[in-house]
This record gives sequence, C-alpha cells and structure tokens, in this order.
Amino acid sequence: MDFEFSEEEKLLKEDIHEFLAKKLRPIMKNIDQEEKIPRDFVREAGKMGIWGTIFSKDVGGLQLPMTSAVVIAEELGWADFSLATGVMYVLEEGWGYVLDKLGNNDLRQEVLPKVIEGEHFLGVASTEPTGGSDVASIRTQAIREGDHYVISGQKVYISGALEAKEWGGGHLVLTKTNPKEKHKGISIIYVPATLDNVRVSKINNMGRMGISTAIVSYDNVEVPLRNLVGEENRGFYHAMEGFNHARVLVAGICLGAARAILDQGIEYIKNREAFGQKLKDFQAIAFEASELYTRLEMARLLTYKAAWAIDKGLRDAHIIVAMAKLTSPQTALDIAKSVMMWMGGYGYSKDAMIEAGFRGIVSYLVGAEGAMNIMKLIISRGILG
Repeated sequence: MDFEFSEEEKLLKEDIHEFLAKKLRPIMKNIDQEEKIPRDFVREAGKMGIWGTIFSKDVGGLQLPMTSAVVIAEELGWADFSLATGVMYVLEEGWGYVLDKLGNNDLRQEVLPKVIEGEHFLGVASTEPTGGSDVASIRTQAIREGDHYVISGQKVYISGALEAKEWGGGHLVLTKTNPKEKHKGISIIYVPATLDNVRVSKINNMGRMGISTAIVSYDNVEVPLRNLVGEENRGFYHAMEGFNHARVLVAGICLGAARAILDQGIEYIKNREAFGQKLKDFQAIAFEASELYTRLEMARLLTYKAAWAIDKGLRDAHIIVAMAKLTSPQTALDIAKSVMMWMGGYGYSKDAMIEAGFRGIVSYLVGAEGAMNIMKLIISRGILG
C-alpha cells in the first residue's frame, strides 16, 4: 500500500497548481461577480490539457488515469473555490468520458477535440421538471424518423446551457427511445445546443455564478442517428458510469475548495488577536481547526481511493465513489461555515470570498451529480444487498 503520488502525478500537480495560481485564482472574484468564466482562460486551460485529462489520445486527450483527473480537480477547486470552473471540469471530463468511450468515431472526432481545446462546451441533460434523482421517470422522448431522431421534452437545472449555445457544443441528453419501459427504455443522444428548436432559458442560482444554469426545451429537434451514444435503450446504464466519474471529480473539486478556505481560516486565526491573545490560542477554535483538518484528510483519502477503484475497475467502485461524494461536499461546507464564523463580519463579507465557496458547495449537497440521500441509497444497497 503506497499513499504517495507517482513522479508523473507530482509533476502534474506542480504544473497545474502553478498555472492556476497565475491564471485562475486572481480572477476568481471576477468570475463570481461577472457571472462568466473568461473564454481566454478556457482556451489557455485547453492548451494545458485540463479539459481532456482522461480522454483518448486519438481525439487529443492526455489519456491519464482517474487519480490524475482528481489531482487536477483538487487544484481547480483550490484556485476557484466559487466552484464555477470546477463545475465545467466535472462536466467536460465526466460526460466527455462517456462520449469518448461509447460514441461512434465520427461523433468523437467531431465533438471531443473542440471540447479539449476549450472551444466548445459539453455537458449532460438529465434532470426534468418532474424530478431529478428519479432518472427512470424522465419524459423526454426521441422518435426515429428515417435517418434521424426527433426529440421533444424539457430539461431543468442544466449546467452550461448558455455556454453551449454561445460557444458551440451541446449536451448528452437522456431521453426515452422506448416510452413503454422505464430505465430500460432510455438512450443517450448528443444534441448540439445550436440546432433549431433548442431553446434555453436561464435560471438564477445562489452560487457557482460563473457558469450558467438553465431550462432547456427540445421542440421536435432533429438529430442524426449517429449522435446516439452507446446502445439504444441502454442509456440508463451508460449514464450511471458517467455519474460515477463525475461524482469522484465533484469530491476532488470540493477537497480543493475546502483546502483553500481552511488555509485562509488558519492564517486568519494565527494572526488575529482578541482579548489579548491570538484566536488560535483559544482552545475552542484550535480544537475545531484540528477536527476540520482531520476530516479533510479523511475525505481526501476516501476520494483518491474512489478514483483508484475506478482505475482498477473494481465491482464496488460505485459504492466507494458514493462515499466520497457523500463525505467531501459536506466536509467542505462545514469548513466554510466554521471559517466564516472564525472571521466574524469579515467572513460574511464578499471581500473574503468564503461566502462564494459556501454558495457553490451547497449545490453538491442539494442535488448536482446526485443528492446526499441518493449517495446514502447507493451505499446502503451496496452494504445491505
């Protein structure tokens, strides 16, 4: 058993950290306030290979293991703890992986190189007005007509919908190709956001302001049959693999955000004085810091174990991933809350940016990539049968 990064991972972490410290951390506040991730940064990150960490080399990816992808996720969470950039990374990597693995070669070559370069956006459209976690009950339908599908339905809380519309790109849409079935009638179809009759309406979230969230409506949208990803009516199972990859990246992103916020909090209590002594010398604060630091390390070990389990192809990888997704966001939220309280009024202000991290982290508890109770359901089924 070896807990040390490989030499390649150490160099990757160092290079990515240096790049993000220079190019992303200084613009984090602007991303949150201006509600957009600058295209220049997205393209520069593309040159670093950030958007194609685990993709195949024939489409321009680095073809690195999942553990390396988590290394980058953690650094992105550290550099932009509002989590907007991290959300983009989770979508590109987690769902780009599904397209890379299961898409036909023409579709892969058409979509993925532009995603990797930072020219196009790629996401997933799963959640519907009638429910998010109950994927089997989606109502969006795709009907075969000649050499294309005709897709009709509505998706809600879809990340990156405006970016896909404006930059180019699209979403892997979960849709019923056999409406009589539940989960066995779902397929995944890549739908470019620029097609006719794809309409996008922005939703105003409380956090992750730099990336859009929207309602996406498909009104008899015609999509070529070749845009089917994987097997027809096997989309539910393909999507579960995508969620697995996305969830471990979520855990990594939250680790980085928690690390950045806790570091800021520790620096504050080491220097701030009250009642004639440093805040760090108050046992209540010191003990809380030690507990949070320990919980963060526990979450990190669990997250990297989940990435390792995916790389090894373990049968119970999804259970370990669910544990990481259950643990890391909650730990990050607790750290943000405690640091905010250590800092008092300053922690509550937008100058400290802790509140931006708090707002962003909450999204991964309420539902994004699977709500907390869904993670508990996965784990309980795994351990109880």
